Amino acid sequence: MIRALHSSAAGMQAQQLSLDVIANNLANVQTTGFKKSKIEFQDLLYQNTRSAGAIQGGDNQLPTGLQVGHGAQPVATAKIFTNGELTATDEPWDVAIQGDGFFRVTLPSGEQAYTRDGAFKRNSFGALTTSDGYPLDGGIIVPEGARSVDISPGGEITIVTADGTEQQELQIYRFPNPAGLESMGGNLYRATEASGVEEVGKPNELGFGALAQGYLEKSNVKVIEEMVNMIVAQRAYEVNSKSVQAADEMMQITNNLRR
Repeated sequence: MIRALHSSAAGMQAQQLSLDVIANNLANVQTTGFKKSKIEFQDLLYQNTRSAGAIQGGDNQLPTGLQVGHGAQPVATAKIFTNGELTATDEPWDVAIQGDGFFRVTLPSGEQAYTRDGAFKRNSFGALTTSDGYPLDGGIIVPEGARSVDISPGGEITIVTADGTEQQELQIYRFPNPAGLESMGGNLYRATEASGVEEVGKPNELGFGALAQGYLEKSNVKVIEEMVNMIVAQRAYEVNSKSVQAADEMMQITNNLRR
């Protein structure tokens, strides 16, 4: 009965964390370029009373064993990097990636970070930056008085000024294991040992995604799916709490036994 209390408590803690992950997904349903997370669980250690395959009297072998588990534990919250839907903004500095890849920006510390949020802005020096002012990798500069800026799916930037036409190029990056990236907040990711070494490439070539000017990538969170997951987590939490109550009632019955 004590084991049931601990196992159920572990299950309640696991489902609480599951609900936290779902809540974060739903909170970011309107966040540009946001990628939803999924939580993964493992069962805990088992107490082995009889081992499968053990030899009993008369050289009889046990076909199955007797094991009792101790609940569940969360082991990972993995990001799912499926593409979100594109929404048209008609803003010349908004750029979405259709497919695999990240934009790279430079933080004030000099560290490199990666993002799928293409809602870029033009600062007072003409550089394209994120909404937090982090400059886009490659030093993309739009001169003062530019008449038009065109960004092709392949990353070629054509800037028309009064003095003529200027060409620049925008590159994107990808990782062998994007789920290994560390979320920093602010729609940014940091490379880790688990994510692997970055690979730089030209958009719309060799498996890299194509760029779409005047569009932004929406979150890949599906509200209905998260609502279903929330109901499942709530019911699992409720059932585990019932197990705690049942174990407590059984202990009360035991304590009330009279000789």
